[in-house]
Amino acid sequence: MKTIALLIWIILFHTASSDCGCQKLDRKATTNKESLPEQVCQQRTRGANSHYRDYYGEMEPQVEPEITDMSLIPGGTVYMGTDNPHFPADRESPERQVRLKDFYLDKFEVSNDAFAKFVIATNYTTEAERFGDSFLFKTLLSPIEQRNLEDFRVASAVWWYKVSGVSWKHPNGADSNLHNLGRHPVVHVSWRDAVAYCTWAGKRLPSEAEWEAACRGGKERKLFPWGNKLMPRNEHWLNIWQGDFPDGNLAEDGFEYTCPVDVFRQNVYDLHNMVGNVWEWTADLWDATDVSENANRVKKGGSFLCHKSYCYRYRCAARSQNTEDSSAGNLGFRCAKNA
Repeated sequence: MKTIALLIWIILFHTASSDCGCQKLDRKATTNKESLPEQVCQQRTRGANSHYRDYYGEMEPQVEPEITDMSLIPGGTVYMGTDNPHFPADRESPERQVRLKDFYLDKFEVSNDAFAKFVIATNYTTEAERFGDSFLFKTLLSPIEQRNLEDFRVASAVWWYKVSGVSWKHPNGADSNLHNLGRHPVVHVSWRDAVAYCTWAGKRLPSEAEWEAACRGGKERKLFPWGNKLMPRNEHWLNIWQGDFPDGNLAEDGFEYTCPVDVFRQNVYDLHNMVGNVWEWTADLWDATDVSENANRVKKGGSFLCHKSYCYRYRCAARSQNTEDSSAGNLGFRCAKNA
């Protein structure tokens, strides 16, 4: 009997163990009169010589979060940055470890509908509305408008135009509106506008380290929130530019401009559009010693205008910057909250 019991125990034990120029859109230099923790990914193999696939397979849902439309991001010691920078001038390197506390992050970028509630409740006026203008990408302007606004192009990125009457309420031109754009991300919001919204909502902007830790989805040294392959299963997992930039956007991902904030779930933290769609403000200064009145702030994630040929910044480690009062048609934000 002892022998049989030992055999059963062995069997049970065995079974159990088996640049797009986006950073140039600063109001201080606008006009130009010349031309100018646990590995949570699913890894699968096909045969002896197959490559690992590090995208999320079933994309199993998380346990329901404690705060509506926010995900709890676990803290601890995490990596940020990279030792293989694509843009060294952006200070992507070196890779380093940082210590974070648990925090919450919005699953979605702040939408036009959400921002409208804030404006109605507070009677808030954005900086773009006070300045009377913001930056638009060239394809949103007719050829005649482009000719008339030649002197208001960004010198180092002539596909960006400073256009009067553009704001969050008129995102695609002075005569545009928010029809059918309620679930799209709010754009033409400055860093200060984003801070004001987050404060009203009882939240805050994420730090760059928090943003990057959330983007990585619990994995280390991966390019994107889901892994290293841009198009897992030959599908689009983010909203960026396809085709030749700055002309000929093929919109193969289904969107020529912004997409709704609840499209493109990108990792098991249930975060959408962390990379692509719109750039997102963070709380951090670009230069920690900057004490100017209009300092540069770090932004992350790239946008629908990014393409590897010129703006390969839709990687978790990538970063860029704008002055606090800057706004553009591809710049938005999401909020964080202490756990």
